[in-house]
Formats: sequence, structure tokens, C-alpha cells
Amino acid sequence: QVQLVESGGGLVQPGGSLTLSCAASGSGFRINAMGWYRQAPGKQRELVATITRGSTTTYAVSVKGRSTISRDNAKNTVYLRMNSLKPEDTAVYYCNARGIKYADYKEFDYWGQGTQVTVSS
Repeated sequence: QVQLVESGGGLVQPGGSLTLSCAASGSGFRINAMGWYRQAPGKQRELVATITRGSTTTYAVSVKGRSTISRDNAKNTVYLRMNSLKPEDTAVYYCNARGIKYADYKEFDYWGQGTQVTVSS
């Protein structure tokens, strides 16, 4: 079983910055891609950024240029640094991890419980 624990959310003023962290715990697995998604009230969940095990990254147009996703493979942890935050960045941010379990080499796709980010003055 893979468990994802997110941290780093909170209230931030417009123009501010924050860093989200997500650590995967458990054993007997290999994580390939990790990413961050967000869901604002009344909207569908959307991709924010993803990163492969080899550190290839993708970003949503809305955050590109002011966000950086990174990961520590040894710690099975992914980070999202967001700068120049805007009120429209307000959402619940979810961590996602995809990989394989060594026991049966089946793929998995797990989600964290989410962390609230509110951008407001």
C-alpha cells in the first residue's frame, strides 16, 4: 500500500509564494510519475504539474513560469513551489503518484487527501 501525505498549504496573500510537499510512504513499490492537481469549488480537478522519475516536467499553462515541480527519488517526495500566487490559484491541491508494485508488477495510481491553498488579502 502506498500512502501519500501532503503538507504546505495555507493562506497566502496575492503575490506571495508557498511550497507544497508530498511524501509517499510504504514499501515494495517503484514510483514513476508524481504530480500535483487542484480542484477549485464548482470546478473539475485539473492538472497543475507533473514530473517523471527522470525529472521530465509538464505544467499547466496557468502556472507555467511561476511554478516549479521537483522530486527527491530517494525520499519518494515531490515538491511544488508556486510564486506570484493569484486568487484564482485558490483550490484544494492533490498529490498523485503512479508506479508499479513489485509483488505483482501491477500499476498503481494513488491520490493524497488534498491540502487547501487560499490566496487572499
